[in-house]
Amino acid sequence: MIFPVADILQPLVDAANAVILFFHDNLGFGWGAAIIGLTFVTRLLILPLSIKQIKSMRALQALQPQMKEIQEKYKDDKERMQREMMEFYRENGINPLASCWPLLLQLPVFFALFNLLRGDDFREEVTQSGSESFLFVQSVIEKPHGAELIILIVLFIGTQLAAGMVMASRVEGPQRAIMFILPIVIAPFIITQPAGLAVYWIATNVWTLGQQYVVQRVAPPPEAAKPEAVAAAKAAKPPPPPPRKKKKRK
Repeated sequence: MIFPVADILQPLVDAANAVILFFHDNLGFGWGAAIIGLTFVTRLLILPLSIKQIKSMRALQALQPQMKEIQEKYKDDKERMQREMMEFYRENGINPLASCWPLLLQLPVFFALFNLLRGDDFREEVTQSGSESFLFVQSVIEKPHGAELIILIVLFIGTQLAAGMVMASRVEGPQRAIMFILPIVIAPFIITQPAGLAVYWIATNVWTLGQQYVVQRVAPPPEAAKPEAVAAAKAAKPPPPPPRKKKKRK
């Protein structure tokens, strides 16, 4: 049975199929490597959003002292704290959910790949090619079993936790929860489906780790000001001048 929204995703399924066939037929990649190629193409397409995500996370890092101050001030009034935080985000031009979009935008491609790997035409093409395996994976279109399944689970959990910790260490609130909860929800689904899905998600985790490494090397984040420094800066700031008195006309 194909995923219920297959008709909606069909254009994306066709696009994923074209990309995989390009890597396999034109560049000579194996099916597993072609799926990794699809992963990298997907991440390149959403790279502009990933850059916006990184900028948003950097802005949040730099404003951590002010955010902590608001949280401490209204710790006994959660509703007021939420209002003040949203106002703070608005004033500083920050979208607190920006970090979630690159992750969420990968899901349509993930489900498109799911439909493709279970489609009769694609399965027949892979079978006829006589090269279904990839590294330790016996077949990218079949469910993994035994040692193959264990290795995929370890790789999936390991790379996902590493990528999640790298991303979540720089964000707070709902986006942190999404980064950890979403993979937990997806994990049981991945390990009971064709191994190609696990290959795709592990590859995107590796991309995330590599992307963060490059960002840290090329443009390390500015050091956030310490609360003491913020308080000192506020104290040193001169008070605004008193309003001028209007002269009365004679």
